Amino acid sequence: MSNEGQELIDAVLDFDEDDVIEQVKKMRDSGKMPLEIMEVAKTAMDEVGRKFQEKEFFLTELIMSGELLNTIMLELGLTGESSQTGESKGKIVLGTVKDDIHDIGKNILKSLLISNGFEVIDIGVDVPINKFIDEVRKYDPQVVAMSGLLTIAYNSMKTTIEGFQKAGIRDKFKIIIGGGSIDQQVADYTGADDFGASAIDGVDKIKNWF
Repeated sequence: MSNEGQELIDAVLDFDEDDVIEQVKKMRDSGKMPLEIMEVAKTAMDEVGRKFQEKEFFLTELIMSGELLNTIMLELGLTGESSQTGESKGKIVLGTVKDDIHDIGKNILKSLLISNGFEVIDIGVDVPINKFIDEVRKYDPQVVAMSGLLTIAYNSMKTTIEGFQKAGIRDKFKIIIGGGSIDQQVADYTGADDFGASAIDGVDKIKNWF
């Protein structure tokens, strides 16, 4: 990790918004690409998650870190739904499934996809089956990405995919899931085409589909 990268991580862990903005600008001025900076941000978020699990951080810090991630994305111009790099490589509908409101992983995936040239339609958190179906019909994406941190999300993912099947649209797009401890077993259980072990892994697998 470069000194600049470590300084950004430290700024996030100190929850110092002004310093976070300063470090992001410094990294951009030194020639770092948005994807490289987001990888550093992901490392910082992983550390926040570790501290939260070990009870060094609490819910307040988790929420603050999510707000800092949004700040970083804003500084990098990665907050819009459309690709920021010219012609879209593909269209992706992204959302956290019903009964789960966690969005840090979803937001990181969104920013990485946008920086890789994809158009992302972020439909939010705690998304019910009918909304997923409606948004897919509206935007006609090549990929649907579903996020969920809680184990209860696994059933929501499964029932959402079953909803796609009942609606007769399941074969029109690929489905990738991610978040928490999701693995191949969970992907098999839900009926997803694949899973992302991390946001970066998810982007790589989506890129392979295209």
